[in-house]
This record gives sequence, C-alpha cells and structure tokens, in this order.
Amino acid sequence: MLLIKTQRDALLNPLQSVSGIVERRHTLPILSNVLLEKRGDALTLLATDIEIQITTTTVAGLGEGDGAVTVAARKLQEILRSLPDSAEVSLLLDDRRLQVRAGKSRFSLQTLPAEDFPRMALAEGETKSFTVTQRAFRRLLAQTQYSMAAQDVRYYLNGLLLLVDGSELRAVATDGHRLAYASLALEAELPRQELILPRKTVLELNRLLADNEEPMTVAMTANQIRFSFGSIVLVSKLIDGKFPDFERVIPATLRNVVTLSRTALLQSMVRAAILTNEKFRGVRLVLAAGTLRIIAANAEQEEAQEEIEVEYTGDPLDVGFNVGYLVDVLNNTSAEQVQWGFNDSNSSALLSIPGDDRFKYVVMPMRI
Repeated sequence: MLLIKTQRDALLNPLQSVSGIVERRHTLPILSNVLLEKRGDALTLLATDIEIQITTTTVAGLGEGDGAVTVAARKLQEILRSLPDSAEVSLLLDDRRLQVRAGKSRFSLQTLPAEDFPRMALAEGETKSFTVTQRAFRRLLAQTQYSMAAQDVRYYLNGLLLLVDGSELRAVATDGHRLAYASLALEAELPRQELILPRKTVLELNRLLADNEEPMTVAMTANQIRFSFGSIVLVSKLIDGKFPDFERVIPATLRNVVTLSRTALLQSMVRAAILTNEKFRGVRLVLAAGTLRIIAANAEQEEAQEEIEVEYTGDPLDVGFNVGYLVDVLNNTSAEQVQWGFNDSNSSALLSIPGDDRFKYVVMPMRI
C-alpha cells in the first residue's frame, strides 16, 4: 500500500522535529521507532521515550487511503538525509516492511505494529495555560538552561524550575555552584504554580523553538506540561520534587558593583582559560582601582594574565571562580555590558545586566 509520495524535505523536516528524543538503544525496541500515521491528506509523526512525547503533522501528498506503522527513526532519518534535496520520496507498506523509494534508490525497513506503540496518556484534572512568543520563551531558556545539573543525585536539580506567579513567568536553574534566573511578563493572570522540567525536555525545546514572534501555548497540570507551537506538540512529565528556595541564594545587598564590557570580559576569560588546570578550571579575578586582572595557572607552572581597564574605585578584591561558569553566562547573554556585584572574596557574586532586573546570575567563589 502506498502511504506517502512527497518531496524529501516535506518528510525529513517533521521527522527531525520528533526524532531528537529517540534513544538509539532502548530496553523497549519500539521506542527506537517513530510512529507514522496517515489520515486523509495529513501525516502525523509521533516519537516518545515514555517521559516526553513529540507530535507533528504535515501534508502527506498522494496515498491510497489511511494507515499507520512504526519504523526505526534514526535509519529513516539518515536515509532521507542522504537523498538529493529535490528527490521525490515514496513510502510503501508491504507485508510488515516499509519500502522507501526515491529515483533508483530502494530501501526495505523492518516495522513494528502501530497498535503496540506506547502513547503518553494526557493528564486529567485542572489545566492552566498561557501564551507567549516562541522567541521570548526560547530566550528565557537560553538565559538559564546552562546552569542545570547534569547527573546530580539531587534529581530535582537535573531540570529547570518554571514558576508561574500572577502575570510573571520565572525560570531558574542551579547545579549547586551557580544559579541562573530569568523572567518575562505574561498577559494572563495565573495562580502561583511551580513546575520542574526535565533536562531533556528543556534541551529539546531549545532545539525546536524558532526565533520568531509566532505564539506558543503552554498548558500545565499537576504532573504534566504541554507545549504547542507551529505544527508541534510536546508533552512532558514533570520532575516530582521540591526545588531549592532560589530567592535566598540571590544576594539582597552588594557592597561593590563594577560595570564591564561583556565582549571584552568574555574574550579575556576565553584566553585565560587556555592555561587553567583542566580539572579545576579556576581563575583569579583581582580587582583594584581602575583595573581588573584575570590570572590563570596550571600544574606546569604556566600562567596567563589579562588586564581590563574599568571604572572602579571601591574595595579591592582577589577572588577565584570556575572560568567555565563565567564563560557560560557571558556566552548566553547578548547585552553589551554586564554588572558584577560582590561583598567579599568568600561570598557569592551576582552578575546582572544594567537596567534589567529580569536576569540574575549567582556564582559561588572557589579557592585557588
């Protein structure tokens, strides 16, 4: 049975949208597959790893009726990628095999029954929703996601806190050594609700969201969240846990503040990082009247030193930081200038953007 006959990109683009969450090796073989479901002129592609589910719909082109099948997502994606851009692709279902044809190329892929494919049940109960632009939400994620923990035993840190409070949406991520906070205004007025998105969900959203003003609707329940944008619907379970009280971590008062060029500081940090100890990645920041020196050294007695002229007349400071934590924040903001606020060499520092109270980055010092 001919399922689809269409241009390569009309099939490849939606397949790439859903296949990012597909694991190469899985205890359940069917979870390595993507579900292709044709109904009339519409082709729906669905992938899941049990925790996250992504669905997208595209116009299928020609076909002899309706049908559904699951096939290895990575293999199908690699086949389509390898075909010429202008290729016309046909998918035919023939006795539990999916035939992929384009020009004189022929591929025969194993399938598994569509009825065995595990779909995530949509959570029941009260649902709250709001709408923001894709660009605004993508920026919110970009400003915070790099601070998520990767494989921390405190599982609630391996994700990102979304806090809806009235007409404000806040995003917070921390790995225990640094914390990133960003917020944006909502048009709707919603009751307070805290949700912890899994790390994988955050990374997928960052990959899929477009940098445009198109709307994205977010629907929330007690244990599930659904993002709808463009032709994509992403449903994710939430991390069940209590996120740390981030407001206590952000310094309330700062004795000294210096404003710096973000680009100059980033470039100096990147150069100094070349000679840091690979394990500890520590740099010394020595701040005095008019100058900031960045000093890095390693076990081979090699040293890098950078100096930046600054307008500063406050207390002198000699403090160590993980250079990776500083490079991360400087890379993930587009502001021309950043503010560095501190109390002393033993207290956490606050990086922010002048005139913008919607972004804050707290980083703990380290001994060097």
